[in-house]
Amino acid sequence: MYRWALNGRDFTPAEARPVQGLDFCTDFLKAVFRQVLRQTGGRPVSSFGASAGNMEAMTQRNAASSGWRGLAASGMVFLLLSVCVAQAQDSSTGATTAAQAQATEGALQQLSAPTGVDLAAPTQGSFAGSLVEGNATGAVLDLSLDDAIARGLRQNLGLILQGTAQQSAQGQQMEQLQALLPTVTGDASIEAEQIDLAAFGLKFPGLNPIIGPFQVIDFRAYLTQSLVNVPALEEYIAAKHNFAAAKLTAQDAREMVVLTVGNAYLLCLADQARIAAVTAELATSKLSLDQATDSHDAGVSPRLDVLRAQVDYQNEQQTLISTTNQLAKDKLSLARVIGLPLDQAIRLTDSEPYSALDNLDPAAAFAEALKNRKDLAAANEQVAAARAEQTAARADQLPTAKFSGDIGDIGETVNHSHGTYTATGKVEVPILQIAKTRGEEEVAGAQYQQASDKYADQVQQVNAEIRDSILDIQSAAKLVEAAKSNVDLANEALSEAQLRFHSGVADNLPVSQAQASVEQANDQYIAALYRHNAAKLSLARSIGVAQSNLKDYLGGK
Repeated sequence: MYRWALNGRDFTPAEARPVQGLDFCTDFLKAVFRQVLRQTGGRPVSSFGASAGNMEAMTQRNAASSGWRGLAASGMVFLLLSVCVAQAQDSSTGATTAAQAQATEGALQQLSAPTGVDLAAPTQGSFAGSLVEGNATGAVLDLSLDDAIARGLRQNLGLILQGTAQQSAQGQQMEQLQALLPTVTGDASIEAEQIDLAAFGLKFPGLNPIIGPFQVIDFRAYLTQSLVNVPALEEYIAAKHNFAAAKLTAQDAREMVVLTVGNAYLLCLADQARIAAVTAELATSKLSLDQATDSHDAGVSPRLDVLRAQVDYQNEQQTLISTTNQLAKDKLSLARVIGLPLDQAIRLTDSEPYSALDNLDPAAAFAEALKNRKDLAAANEQVAAARAEQTAARADQLPTAKFSGDIGDIGETVNHSHGTYTATGKVEVPILQIAKTRGEEEVAGAQYQQASDKYADQVQQVNAEIRDSILDIQSAAKLVEAAKSNVDLANEALSEAQLRFHSGVADNLPVSQAQASVEQANDQYIAALYRHNAAKLSLARSIGVAQSNLKDYLGGK
């Protein structure tokens, strides 16, 4: 490290800073330099400084005639260090281990990902999981729809992952902001050296060519501040928009949790309704079996009637077993969504509602969705972020200005040191980087076009979802009315068939057929009722009011 006198003060160039983390290069440089000294007849260097690769030569300030030789010697040393670093980098290319391959693949994925996109962001499947809250109790837990939604908003995995994605986006924003803020660092170093000037061709009559040993202690603080940097400013603006998009996506994730939990709860209610219907059908089948058995024992009806009634009864038993099993599985799915222990027994306290939702206007619902849907707002923020990235790519050919400086004490000891400083203003102007600038503009332009196209398509997708939900609500409402009428008619037909069989007018074949019709009608009614409620829940989600106005839609307006 060379030192000059500037206006009566010691001046240390900012470029002569210690290089850390190159111990292996230091060893190589030692061997090369000692060999050079042996060949030139000089004395070996006894020690190197703690700052690896920085060879310091203390020259007298009045030795201006030999300054060019000292610069040449320093250049040779730094050339050797550059070769050493290049060899160290090349030596790292060998047989790639599995861990290195995995790390490289992960780095490439991160580099290929668009700015602001979190690769660990939640997917649609994430909303089917949760983090378990508490332990199972021996008692049965009463669970209403509101309680289930509240638990889901606390423990659902998709919402939790979206929260971490928001945190990651905020961290990226802070990283981009640092490029516009002052950066202050500090270091302290101590170096001990002994130098042979003759090895560098510096020979003076009557002057001992061996200088040293001596030591240099340096305590220094560094400051860097960007003054004009349009690309960095635009990158920060893009990161800011990405963070806003992440926050809006986290709010939209709450709507997805309400939709997922509500649908899981409605499925369990439909299973319970199916179990109730099958239980009633099983009781009816038992009554028909008893009637057929009594008639056969009395010699009124043949054995065929008893067998037919027994088959119907056992079919209902099998259906009850299957439906009960389905309810248990759907309760497990509900517990997974809201974070309950899987071995926790629950009892649903709400019944499956039915209330017509009339006067549905697709245009008005779509206009309301444009104001409420957070995912649309998030997509709009992503378009703004891509626009800022495009501006940053274009601004990459503009000049940048920055200030850098350092201040500290340097000397042989702490008590024998002197203050030094540097202050540098720097303007960088790109002159010839046509391919780089054009490539960055093409990439940023393509990303902006993709974001704009995705936003336009997402708007139309929301419109389509609203219209699909309205059509499902209207058709399901008609199916509920028709299915309810079929249930009444099927029960009436079953009563007539049972009366005719009990009176001995006909066998029990019409009874068996009427029981099958009742079962089918009940299944259709339960399915239509579930579809109607699920369609209303989907409409609330499509408009963006599932969390705030769910009861208004399930209960009717």
